[in-house]
This record gives sequence, C-alpha cells and structure tokens, in this order.
Amino acid sequence: MAVNEGDFIKLRFTGSYDDVVFDTTEEEKAREEGLYNEKKTYGPIIVRVGGNHIIPGLDEALQGKEVGESGTVEVPPEKGYGAHDESLLKSAPLKNFAQKPVVGTRISSEGQDGTVVNIIGKRAVIDFNHPLAGRTLTYEYTIDGIVEEPIEKVKGLIELYTGKNMDVELNEGILTIILPPGINYDQRWMMARGMLIHQTFEFIPEIMEIILKESYKRPAPVEEPVVEAEEPEAPVVEDAPVSEEQNE
Repeated sequence: MAVNEGDFIKLRFTGSYDDVVFDTTEEEKAREEGLYNEKKTYGPIIVRVGGNHIIPGLDEALQGKEVGESGTVEVPPEKGYGAHDESLLKSAPLKNFAQKPVVGTRISSEGQDGTVVNIIGKRAVIDFNHPLAGRTLTYEYTIDGIVEEPIEKVKGLIELYTGKNMDVELNEGILTIILPPGINYDQRWMMARGMLIHQTFEFIPEIMEIILKESYKRPAPVEEPVVEAEEPEAPVVEDAPVSEEQNE
C-alpha cells in the first residue's frame, strides 16, 4: 500500500549531519550516540503526511512510498531548518548573565532561544538561529504502517505535541481526553492545546466534539503505624549460694 498525502503513518527515523546523529526514534541508537533521554518515549511516532509534523524534505520523501519501505533522504537547508541568518547573531555583556556563560550555553531572551557560540572579551556572541539552520541533513527512515483508527490518530497527535501519553475515549463522535492532574501547570501543554484541538477537527472528521476532562481523587488517608508495647522482661534471679549448713 502506497503512502499518500493526508495519511497518518507510523514512522521510525534517525536524523544526522556530517555523521553526527541529532535525533532518533530508536532507543538503542539514542544510547549509542549519547542522546538517550529517560523522559522520552522511544519507538515509532504517528504523523500525518503533509501535516507539517516533520520537516518538509522528509515529509515530501515519504509520499508515494510503500508501507514497510525503508530509505535514506538528504534534506537541503531550504527544506529543513532554513539558511543560517547572520542577522540573528547578537552579542551581550557577560554581566547580563546570572552565571558566567561558556560556548554551548543555551539561553532564552525575549521569547527566542539561542546558543552562545563565542566569548570575545567581556561579551558573549549568541546565535538565535535554529541549531540545525544552514545544514544539509540526512534521514534514514522506515514506514511501519498506516493508522486508520481515529482514536489512534488522536493519541499520536497528543504525543507529538505534548510528549505525553493520555487516556482518551471516543463515543459517538465525542472525544474525551483524560488530562493528568496538574497538566494546566505544564507550559508545553498550554502552548500545544489549541493546535491539538484545531488539528483534531481538521484531520479527523469522525470527531465532532472534544471534552478535556481533569479529575482528582481524594488521597488515601495515611494510617499511623501501630506500635505494640513491649512487655517488660522478667528480672533474672540468680541462684543464691548454698552454705555448708544448708547442705547438712
């Protein structure tokens, strides 16, 4: 079966540049390359072909391929993370940093993420380009299958945008997403929620209504440990010495 634009698929991949691996869905590969993250779930991801869920160069390469097919594609900067923009190189005095920065330090400023790429005198040079901007990327990929069930598509979108596995229920077109306790304090969820809802309606026509359900259970009472009183030990009575008169 060929993959077409609009299909939800299960995809495995490893991305690299100049033989340096920067991302992978394979746990063993992540461990080999020193990229393993214990908070990340490894294995195939679910994406919609043509849905801007992966970079354009890889997305385009998947269209027309067969389920089960593996391949390699080179992605130029214009179909990856764009050209390197020199205007996004900024400098800042070292005194502006809470801790003295070094080359490679990641920072966030005015909603932009950047990397310190040089220290010149008392100033740090910060690159606000994406770390992979200007690079030609190589992706090795395998298409594991096409996803047909609406509920599996939803789960794929949730994990793609939030990095979390959430329980979902689908009944007569009404989708209920069971939110983990405290999720509203999660910045990634707050930023992704709107896009998740929008794409669920846009890409999964079987869903007519979405309910976000957050519930809490009363904590079980903490039982005080029962400490049994220890009985006092009987005094040890030593045998009294017997006199010679008593023996008579």
